[in-house]
Amino acid sequence: MSALSWGRSAAGVRRALRRPSSRPRAASEEGTLSGFWGSRRNSSASPCEQDRRKDWGHAELLEVLQARVRQLQAEGESEVSVKRVEVARLSEGECQLPRKMQGQPCGRWAEKLAKEKRTMQKRKQRLQVKLQARAQQLDRKLQPRPLRLEPRLVSGQLSSFLRRKAEESPESPWEEQLAQVLQETPQKLLHKKQVPSDREAEAQLSGQQQKLLAFLECSLVSGHLPLAHHVLVSYHSRPRMRKLLTLPMYNTVMLGWARKGSFKELVYVFFMVKDAGLAPDLLSYAAALQCMGRLDQDANTIKRCLEQMARDGLQLQQLFTEVSLSKEEQAMVLRAVAQAEPTFSPPPQPPPQVNTSALLKEVYTKDGPVSYPKLHLPLQTLKDLFQQQLRVELTTSVHVQSVEKAPSVTKEMLQARKTLKALRVQWEAALRRVLQETKASLAHQAHEGRPTLYPFLCLLSERELVRMLIQTLHALPAQGESLVVVAKDLGLRAFSRHMVQQKRLSNQVQALQQRYTQYLHLLASDTPVATPCLPRQYWESLGPPEAPPQQPWPLPVLMQLGKQLAELLVQAVHMPLDLAVPQGSSKLIPVLYHVYSFRSYRQIGILKPHPAFIQLLVTAAEPRLTFETVDVPMLCPPLPWTSPHTGAFLLSPTKLMRAVEGTTQHQRLLEHCPPSNLHGALDTLTQLGNCAWRVNGQVLDLVLELFRDKGCSRLGVPPPPSEAPRPRESHLPPGAPPARKAELRRELASCLKAAREMHSLRADALYRLSLAQHLRHRVFWLPHNMDFRGRTYPCPPHFNHLGSDLARALLEFAEGRPLGPHGLDWLKIHLVNLTGLRKRDSLQARLAFADEMMDHILDSADQPMAGGKWWMDSEEPWQTLACCMEVARAVRAPDPAAYVSHLPVHQDGSCNGLQHYAALGRDSVGAASVNLLPSELPQDVYSGVAAQVEVFRRQDAARGVRVAQVLEGFISRKVVKQTVMTVVYGVTRYGGRLQIEKRLRELSDFPQEFVWDASHYLVRQVFSSLQEMFSGTRAIQHWLTESARLISQAGWAVEWVTPLGIPVVQPYHQDSKFLVKGGLQSITCSSSRDTSQKPNTLKQKNGFPPNFIHSLDSTHMMLTALHCYRKGLTFVSVHDCFWTHAANVPVMNQVCREQFINLHSQPILQDLSQFLVKRFCSSPSTRPQSLSQRVLTTKLLETLLSVPKTGSLDLEQVKHSTYFFS
Repeated sequence: MSALSWGRSAAGVRRALRRPSSRPRAASEEGTLSGFWGSRRNSSASPCEQDRRKDWGHAELLEVLQARVRQLQAEGESEVSVKRVEVARLSEGECQLPRKMQGQPCGRWAEKLAKEKRTMQKRKQRLQVKLQARAQQLDRKLQPRPLRLEPRLVSGQLSSFLRRKAEESPESPWEEQLAQVLQETPQKLLHKKQVPSDREAEAQLSGQQQKLLAFLECSLVSGHLPLAHHVLVSYHSRPRMRKLLTLPMYNTVMLGWARKGSFKELVYVFFMVKDAGLAPDLLSYAAALQCMGRLDQDANTIKRCLEQMARDGLQLQQLFTEVSLSKEEQAMVLRAVAQAEPTFSPPPQPPPQVNTSALLKEVYTKDGPVSYPKLHLPLQTLKDLFQQQLRVELTTSVHVQSVEKAPSVTKEMLQARKTLKALRVQWEAALRRVLQETKASLAHQAHEGRPTLYPFLCLLSERELVRMLIQTLHALPAQGESLVVVAKDLGLRAFSRHMVQQKRLSNQVQALQQRYTQYLHLLASDTPVATPCLPRQYWESLGPPEAPPQQPWPLPVLMQLGKQLAELLVQAVHMPLDLAVPQGSSKLIPVLYHVYSFRSYRQIGILKPHPAFIQLLVTAAEPRLTFETVDVPMLCPPLPWTSPHTGAFLLSPTKLMRAVEGTTQHQRLLEHCPPSNLHGALDTLTQLGNCAWRVNGQVLDLVLELFRDKGCSRLGVPPPPSEAPRPRESHLPPGAPPARKAELRRELASCLKAAREMHSLRADALYRLSLAQHLRHRVFWLPHNMDFRGRTYPCPPHFNHLGSDLARALLEFAEGRPLGPHGLDWLKIHLVNLTGLRKRDSLQARLAFADEMMDHILDSADQPMAGGKWWMDSEEPWQTLACCMEVARAVRAPDPAAYVSHLPVHQDGSCNGLQHYAALGRDSVGAASVNLLPSELPQDVYSGVAAQVEVFRRQDAARGVRVAQVLEGFISRKVVKQTVMTVVYGVTRYGGRLQIEKRLRELSDFPQEFVWDASHYLVRQVFSSLQEMFSGTRAIQHWLTESARLISQAGWAVEWVTPLGIPVVQPYHQDSKFLVKGGLQSITCSSSRDTSQKPNTLKQKNGFPPNFIHSLDSTHMMLTALHCYRKGLTFVSVHDCFWTHAANVPVMNQVCREQFINLHSQPILQDLSQFLVKRFCSSPSTRPQSLSQRVLTTKLLETLLSVPKTGSLDLEQVKHSTYFFS
């Protein structure tokens, strides 16, 4: 059973399949069906088919004549003497001919039959000759063309030069030819276009060019270099196709020949480079020198190559600093260079760059006390855990026992499991056969000079591909899945498995084992380190990276490969129509069907499993879930993040900056950013990932008890599908009125929606609880990465601390710390905070309340399901229960101060977005509302806004405004909270109205006929109240919005750099579409991945204010994390909610406030203004601007320079604000 195939029911699918299936297919916006059951037959047959039909017609006529003869014989007609006629049975696949007649009939019947027999024999002979000729012709056509290595050059001069030199010195002309061709001036380009020559420019390539480059690169990796060369030659020889070729494509093939030491073929590629009008770059020369180094070429040839390289303006040292080569390739280049220049030595490894940010000065200084924490595990234990994680990642998937209540084993269940096992064996054989046929067909197309998916299908073994497809089949939900989603998932999984396999085959796994073992000395509890340092610094000191990172496949290639694999699955996997009948005696039907369904207004293609297959899975009830490796927490500490390509999982590729697949702009920014600018982010992600976790077993047992029963929606435990709401009546009596029918349809739709929501929530809980049970007695780690704004997230999606109340309650720190003198007080305050009962009280009052409720706390801990159940009334019930249990253990300990606590204690920001706005604008009034200033009691901005709205309402009610009068007594903190919270993050009046409308509908005594008018009225008043209370905030928000609007209208995506140096670009552009043709259907995919696309002005301007504030709160979190790590604290965060041990809360609170002050002491808005002016107003335009463009540029410059004025808030007061984070 896979992770998406639990608890299915085929009833709904059966009902859906009862609908007529013969309706005409409508054209799909996402694609059209193309030949699922084969191409449509033409009404006109081929000549061979016509001959075959004639022969069948004659055979049928002879049968009729034979029957007539037998009839006459039976009637005893004396004037006719008939002998029996037999028509020879045809062997299968031949044209039928008449059987031999045992006797000759007399008269015209005998003559006619004899004549027909002779005619049929002649036709058979002619047909056999035709079939043999056609078979021979087909065999010749299917024979793969020989791979062409010698190029077809357009330039007559280069072509004659190549032939002349080969004829003059046929035994070894290539050394001389390389020197000569390097001196040749590139031919004039036949098409005027900028030729990309680096990775940044490759992002601008068209989809066709991306596919071609990916084909060439993949051919090298899969061992099909001659095929890549052949396709390159084929494209180069055709003028129209040559326009698609770029220098990186030629370099890719050159590098492949260089690795093999094939000098002749490398020279061929150099000729094509010159013939295409391109100039060799550093990588071109690196390939040539590498090849000559492998072959020990004479020093004269190498020297001439180096001289030409210098004439092209390229320096020798750049080969070792700017070209991404492996150690072995660099050694070969150096070997060649040493023959021509014996005194040359490569430039030394540059010293590690140091981050010079003022905010991080204290983090990276070597002065002062340092107490970097170590893990609580010894070295040998960590080594064993590393080996376990390595085995998991090499297998690329994890099998986990499901926590669903196991049904009793029955005869039907055992039979279903046996049938599934037999079917899987047959499916694997069928998939291998179809895969081999597909690869043969694609290889033939590639031999014709067309880039295909053939090398991609060769990257993984057939066994691995088949296993991946079988897992995908079991993961499909009963209602089916979009072909686009299935294709994308298969493409990504194939790439991930390929990357793991490449590391295994290239001996990177052995190198990783040695390096990681050394790295563990820094983390283990029993291995002292001479000089304390950060994990990234220690890892970098162990040596440079072993191999250059491999670029991900372009999205069109991923989609095409995934679609091809999905079609193989549909084509190959069949099952008996009646599963009770043995395989050989039952008709075979497809397991998967390709159907169309409407999603919103669009029609999309869906792969839908047969209901009989779903029922088989349900009956078998296999108690196992299958997860990808990257979806499961790690069993050892993650790799430290050292670059945008390296970190987190041991072998599986992980993005530093998560983004929609196909997005390249973020990766380009990170690659071109100075490495030292990323140190703060890299070290924070490493520190967050190094926090060890364990499962809270007591809470897990209680949750599983509810989950396996009927769930509890009140406590966030989703009920099983059997508890889904059902309509009161499924059938209406005859003659029911239309209104009753409409009501039943609405009721059915509502029940269906509720059932789907319950299914989704149940699946999410199943994965989380199954993983928690799987890791119950283990220590595990959660590797982190970040989004484009710098906000951090755990990589495993199903089981982490960013989830719901239930998810957080299941987790504890694996390493405990004694509570100390004040830890128990912080546990009690944390408990009261979780209940939400004393938000407006002081900390002392909360502590007193906890002491008053101690009997309830202890009762909840001792009898959570049978006692007073006080914890169930909490805002966060499961976390409250976990805290009750921890408090109970602590107060009952002989010495509470010595009690070792594992429970994380939270400190949450008070409307953190508004806190950053108030600090940016130095807004004293706003700062007081969000607890930036000291106060005896916590200030509640939501209650303040509600009070201000009530003032406005009373004024309007006194003037006779009807809606204001109706709202009397209904304006509360809860009604306005969500809107106030999200205004800072860019919510519009429309979105705010929807939020308020939802809150009003929840009020049972509010007159529902006034909901529309009341929500319109309240959203206006909320915005007006915020404008009055946070005037500085609204000014900054308006400046950010207007700046983004003008930048995007000028054709740019908004960019900025966070105070820690992380480059940010907003990924909002007009969608571009690409088409993946053929097969089951042609699919159209939308992508907004590239800065070369026109920006989406609406999203750019609406997104800039909240995204900028998010980048500031992520900066504050990172600064707090790094300083806490330096002080030896365990620290994790959920955005603006910071977690640590109870004993360390005071230290974390101090660091949190100090770093907020340090952050906002920087001229953030002024720095932003200078960056935007430099980025968007200072670069000279390459083309003449119209008058409107010049006016727009001028207005943009004026807006960017008009930074909002700030108030007089004293930031130092934040240090004394008890409720800033509390």
